[in-house]
Amino acid sequence: MSAPTEPRTPPHTSPTTSPAPLRPALGWRLRFGALSLVWGFSFLLIKVGTDGYAPLQVTFGRLLFGALVLAAAMAWKRERLPRGVRTWGHLAVAALLLNALPFSLFAYSELTIPSTLAGICNATSPLWGMALSMVALSEDRPTRRRVAGLGIGFLGVLTVLGAWQGFHGLDAAGTTMALLASLSYPIGWIYVRRTLAGSSHSNLSLTGTQLFLATAQLAVVTALFTSSPTRFAPVPLLAVIALGTLGTGFAFLIQYGLVSEVGPTTAQTVTYFIPIIATTAGVTILGESLTWSTPAGAAIVLAGAALSQSRKSQPVQNTSACP
Repeated sequence: MSAPTEPRTPPHTSPTTSPAPLRPALGWRLRFGALSLVWGFSFLLIKVGTDGYAPLQVTFGRLLFGALVLAAAMAWKRERLPRGVRTWGHLAVAALLLNALPFSLFAYSELTIPSTLAGICNATSPLWGMALSMVALSEDRPTRRRVAGLGIGFLGVLTVLGAWQGFHGLDAAGTTMALLASLSYPIGWIYVRRTLAGSSHSNLSLTGTQLFLATAQLAVVTALFTSSPTRFAPVPLLAVIALGTLGTGFAFLIQYGLVSEVGPTTAQTVTYFIPIIATTAGVTILGESLTWSTPAGAAIVLAGAALSQSRKSQPVQNTSACP
C-alpha cells in the first residue's frame, strides 16, 4: 500500500523504505509462512462468517477488529494520525478502493461461489495491476515479457472458469464480484501512487488511518442496508474475529515488517501462495468440490502473474493483494 518518500507499497499493505529498528524474534521465513496461511485461510473465514451474518456485517466486523489491532500498534509506537484535509481525503478514497469495496465484494461473492474460486480470483490482481499500470503510469512500459505474462494469466482465468464449456455451472454474478474485488486493488494502488507520493507520514500512520476510515465507511453502509442480527452465531462470529484480528490487523503488521526486512520483491511473492492455501482449505475443511480445470487454471494464472512481474521487465512495485 506508501512510504514517506516514495509510495512503492500501497497504504493497505506495508512500507518499502522504513528499516526495522530491531530484528524480530521470528525469522522472516516463518513470518512469511504465517502470512501466507492467514491470507490463504481468509477466504474460508469469509465463507464461514457469511453463514451467520450478512456480507456487509462480516466486512464491518473484519475492518473493526483489524482497526483495533492497528490502533494498538500505533499507540505502542506512539504514532500520530496524519494531518491535513487533503491527506485524509485521499486516504478515504484509498480506504474505499483497497479495503471497504473489495472486502465487501469478496463477502458477497462467497454467498454463491466456493471459497476456492474466490481465492483464485484474488490471484488475478497482479494481472489487472500490470494491465492498468501500463496505461495509467508513464514509467511502466509494455514489453514482450509483460504482454506474454498478461496473456498467459488471463488464459488461466478462462481455464479456471471453464470457458470451453460455455461457463456451465458457474455463478456469473458471484464470479464477477470476486474479479471486480481483485480489480479494485490495483486501481487503489495507482490512485495512491498518484496522490500520496512523498508523504511525510509513516506507513503505519497512513495504513492505520486508512483502515479507520474504511471501518467508518462500512459502519454507515451496514447500518443503512442491513438489520441487526437476531442472534450471534458463535462459529461465524469467531470466524469474523479471526478474519479481522489475524487476516487484517496482524497480517498488515507482518507484511509491514517483511517489506522492511527483505524488500517488496520477496514479500510480494506471498500472492502466489494464497490461492494454493485457499484451495486446500476449501476442499479439505469445507468439502468444496474441485475439478481439474481449477488447479490447472490457477497454476497458469500464477505463472502469467510471475512472468509479468519479473524484475527484468519492470520496476519493483508491490502488487500483492490481501483477500
